[in-house]
Amino acid sequence: MPTVALGSKAGKWIMVSTIMASAMAFIDATALNVVLPSLQKSLGASGTDLFWILNAYLLMLASLILIGGALGDKLGRKRIFMTGIFIFITGSAACGFAPGVTLLIVFRMLQGIGGALMIPGSLSLISSSINPAERGKAIGTWSAFTTVVTMGGPVLGGAFADAGLWRYIFFINIPIGIAALIILAKQVKEIRGDENKQPLDVTGAIAIALGLAAVTFGFLRIPDVGAGNWQVYTTLVGGLVLLTGFVLIEKHSKNPMMPLQLFKNSTFSGANLLTLFLYAGLSTGMLFLSLNMVQVQRYSQLQSGLTFLPFTILMIVVARFAGALADKHGPRSFLIAGPVIAGAGLFLLSFVKQTAGPADYWTTFFPGILVLGLGMSFTVAPLTAAVMGSVSDRFAGTASGVNNALTRVANVFANAILGALAVLLFSGALQSSIKNLKLNDTQKQAVVKQAVNLGNAKAPSEFTGVEKSEINKAYTGSFITAYANIMRISAGLGFLGALMAVMLIKNNAVKPDQ
Repeated sequence: MPTVALGSKAGKWIMVSTIMASAMAFIDATALNVVLPSLQKSLGASGTDLFWILNAYLLMLASLILIGGALGDKLGRKRIFMTGIFIFITGSAACGFAPGVTLLIVFRMLQGIGGALMIPGSLSLISSSINPAERGKAIGTWSAFTTVVTMGGPVLGGAFADAGLWRYIFFINIPIGIAALIILAKQVKEIRGDENKQPLDVTGAIAIALGLAAVTFGFLRIPDVGAGNWQVYTTLVGGLVLLTGFVLIEKHSKNPMMPLQLFKNSTFSGANLLTLFLYAGLSTGMLFLSLNMVQVQRYSQLQSGLTFLPFTILMIVVARFAGALADKHGPRSFLIAGPVIAGAGLFLLSFVKQTAGPADYWTTFFPGILVLGLGMSFTVAPLTAAVMGSVSDRFAGTASGVNNALTRVANVFANAILGALAVLLFSGALQSSIKNLKLNDTQKQAVVKQAVNLGNAKAPSEFTGVEKSEINKAYTGSFITAYANIMRISAGLGFLGALMAVMLIKNNAVKPDQ
């Protein structure tokens, strides 16, 4: 299949269109979190409603992203990519005009369907269109720009939230998506992974979609109803049964949507395990870092977003350079050092205690964010290059779908499991903090009941004066204790990702028959 140079006109248009489209999807992961208070007030949403507004999109994305990659390989990557963009911007417009919570959740699911077709299409277009010698550099460029947009999302969200314009988080996707569609229609040629006319693996597609949806739903319900609830264990068990069935279907299928021989390549397996662990740690760490800044350290929403600018600047400067070096020297050393450095950044952040707010940023949060940003800057492009380089071009969409699905599933699982653990850690620390306060058992129960709100916990209205002050002080100290433990667990997940690279990732090229 003919490829083009990164610096050619065709190569530049491919990069522009894929970066623009991917930016729409990734901004949802960061900007929406910041506007939630404004959204909640505007629509009268409950805490549970907010939970589903965030995760309805993620649920559909994780469930369908493998199908999106396989469809691109079969039916044409440009065609499926454009279809995904159109569905995504349609869903975005509908979200922006949604009059209530229920319709907003439904339209977020529509966005997820579009994202499942769009996200794997961007990387598969790059991987199959750009010259192999420049592929890592191209992926580094894509990673740098999309990460900048992702990390810039909180700044944009904070500005919109302060102005009461939360709906513009969705509306901003529309002109970006339309511009990407025009570029793709006029400047980018169609690319297919293979020319065979065998039908899509429908049975496998149904099994993987339902299996991922069930497992994801089960984990998403844990913070709301508890791990022992029947909804949790029935959906988790059902999902695992379906995923096991999917593996058996793929093993015996003549035309599998996820060829299992891909996992015979240790680099492909290792890169995906690294993705699972590293992004689980990163997503949870970033979530609790934001909660700490806004709820405990009293940063404004915009100030919290601005604190991640060092991370963004490092991604701009380093990611493209790291991708080019990975082309020359292989990705293995970067995928060992990068997660170790990122884990060290998360570990440093775990030692931040109560601060005086933004005035103390440079001596408290900044060093850890700088180290975390450096580690991720050395990781993202070589990691994507390792995944895409460990399979042949005809499986590019499938490989991208697998890796992106793992990223999203890691986010859901980590936030659900470690979120529930954070509440337990917070409750334990709180019970210890209020032990010496002159409260009866009923009053202590009322205080501990607020633990589900983590850093947003407030002393019950029955308390006033000194008692109220002491209880709120206990909430702050208990959250900082829980935050420190969660950040250390997140750091450990980063180190575990590096271990996967040590054990499994190699620098050798992909075999032609894979």
